[in-house]
Amino acid sequence: MPELPEVEIIRQSLNKKIKQKKVLKVIIRNRNLRFKIPLNFESHLKEKKITKVERFSKYLILNISDNSFCMIHLGMSGTIHILDNKKLLKLTNTSFYNSPFLPKKHNHVEIIFNNFKIIYNDPRRFGFIQIIKNKEELKERFRHLGPEPFDVKFDIDYVYNYFKKRKKNIKNFLIDQNFVSGIGNIYASEILFLSKINPSTNANLLNKLECQKIIFYAKKVLLKAIEKGGSSIQNFTNTSGVEGNFQKNFNVYQREGLACKTIGCTDLITKNIISKRSTFFCNTCQK
Repeated sequence: MPELPEVEIIRQSLNKKIKQKKVLKVIIRNRNLRFKIPLNFESHLKEKKITKVERFSKYLILNISDNSFCMIHLGMSGTIHILDNKKLLKLTNTSFYNSPFLPKKHNHVEIIFNNFKIIYNDPRRFGFIQIIKNKEELKERFRHLGPEPFDVKFDIDYVYNYFKKRKKNIKNFLIDQNFVSGIGNIYASEILFLSKINPSTNANLLNKLECQKIIFYAKKVLLKAIEKGGSSIQNFTNTSGVEGNFQKNFNVYQREGLACKTIGCTDLITKNIISKRSTFFCNTCQK
């Protein structure tokens, strides 16, 4: 599943291409995503401008000229591709996640502009596209989610007080969107390594210094991942021909059996399964 940095790369790609552009036509080939695309979706977007593209957590938010919003969540396998009528793009994917080329199957939604179109592709159909009527409804839609790591609300008081009465392990908290929005499995392992905290440690056992480290490294890791273009694992490039290469900076993720990168540490990276998710760490550095 794309995490916050990958979705931010998509936002940047889309905003550059569709900001202040008018939708000419919408084609729905399959409405049966995680939530069924409403019957009025095509008419709602047609002849309206996309004023800008924003993001919250792992959600893309297309601002529409009538002050409504089109919200897109990519689920497990969703990608958004740009096809330009003026030039043949070898690479159509707006991010570095999954295929860099437009697949032949599972192209469920086309949003057509003048001289180009964007296509939503999703083989597993766990993603969804929804119309949100206004800002109040959008705010309510995200009410159950925790703040992003970049939010001023994600501070020591919030984190320490949230943890102190909860016995769940810290790894599960970092991927719990009710606690903090946007962190997924890859970046949780990287954050905990830099914080020198074992992923199995119960959150209520963490002191304020350890909580402060989590706050600091959550911001640092995600910002670096955005700067590096996200984590593609398979070294795909986006429509600009830029490679997402944060995976080259992994300290622990997918490095099971390899030497720890900490200077002076002779241990190997270990993988455990926590709540059915692969978790990578160093037993020596993260006690």
